[in-house]
Amino acid sequence: MSEKLYTVGKIVNTHGIRGELKIVPETHFPDERFAKGSKLIFVHPEQGVQLPVTVEAAREQKNMFIIKFQGFTNINEVEKYKGWLLKVEEQYLSELPEDEYYYHEIIGCTVFTEEGEELGTITEILSPGANDVWTVKRPAGKPLLLPYIDDVVLNVDVNEKKVTVRLMEGLLDL
Repeated sequence: MSEKLYTVGKIVNTHGIRGELKIVPETHFPDERFAKGSKLIFVHPEQGVQLPVTVEAAREQKNMFIIKFQGFTNINEVEKYKGWLLKVEEQYLSELPEDEYYYHEIIGCTVFTEEGEELGTITEILSPGANDVWTVKRPAGKPLLLPYIDDVVLNVDVNEKKVTVRLMEGLLDL
């Protein structure tokens, strides 16, 4: 497992006594990631210990997923994984349509205005509603919150890790 791994969820608790786990999804593609037969990896957040697993069954419940993994049949076998991350290998990532990006491609990009002024680095992606909001850590001052809309985000170059934006009136004042 030398491939890059990408977080798709966090194990927050057990569910019932038959070895199911509650997962908070951290992916825009939970139906694909948690589909029966999906190959994922449990990763300890501090120690980096990894355990490959396969989804046996999954269902959505209250903004979480209840997932049963092959080989686990009771609560005692899965309880120790609470707090672990759920990751996917790079080889299982799907090709995205043009102008769509994985979080890991956007986080770490440097943001520039259309005039060439460097604003900072994208550190987080929020999904509050109609569109995502990119959090930009600035060298000085409060973080900048950029809505991911066509009027603001003009160009994204994931290879160069560079994003060009047009600042709408009031964005820097927030």
